[in-house]
Amino acid sequence: MNETDSLTRALAQDEETTLNRLRERLADRAGDLVEIAHRTVDSPVGALLLASSPRGLVRVAFASENTDLVLDALAQQISPRVLAAPRRLDPVARELDEYFAGRRHTFEVTVDLQLVRGYQREVLDHLRRTAYGQRVSYGELARTTSSPRAVRAVGTACATNPVPIVVPCHRVVRSDGTPGRYRGGAEAKLTLLDLEQRRSADRS
Repeated sequence: MNETDSLTRALAQDEETTLNRLRERLADRAGDLVEIAHRTVDSPVGALLLASSPRGLVRVAFASENTDLVLDALAQQISPRVLAAPRRLDPVARELDEYFAGRRHTFEVTVDLQLVRGYQREVLDHLRRTAYGQRVSYGELARTTSSPRAVRAVGTACATNPVPIVVPCHRVVRSDGTPGRYRGGAEAKLTLLDLEQRRSADRS
């Protein structure tokens, strides 16, 4: 890399840092006017968009979902007051880092499931009791709910879970042990399952 390229890269980094500081100041001044705060974090399953409402974490989105489309949907479904405010998501980012490092097996951040309705909400409530490293089938999960035969509805609830990883729908697999559908794609689901399996083996 020549001197010109190095200078160009340094200037670009300085500009990005300045923009991030300006966004933070704007978020701080906006205060309660910001209904949806968001940020992006890196992870072993790719970049993750995190979004929170005043009530808690409302959305975790994978890179394949298209950040702009996700934010537009949040603006329509919850509030148009959407702003990048990374510091507000620091607790979530920290717990995710700990999870991917194998130091955290349960999430303590508050989750806001206002995007979830009816039976899907019941499924996710039951799903949150699935332990780290454990795998359950869609049928087994259905049998813990008020509609024990609603296997397809359970699959839909998992596939459309707005806060994957934190609400661990990746732990739900088909009866033959194959992964099944996942919002972040099959590769991401297998990565999460393998991570938990390795960490669980390390503890035993």
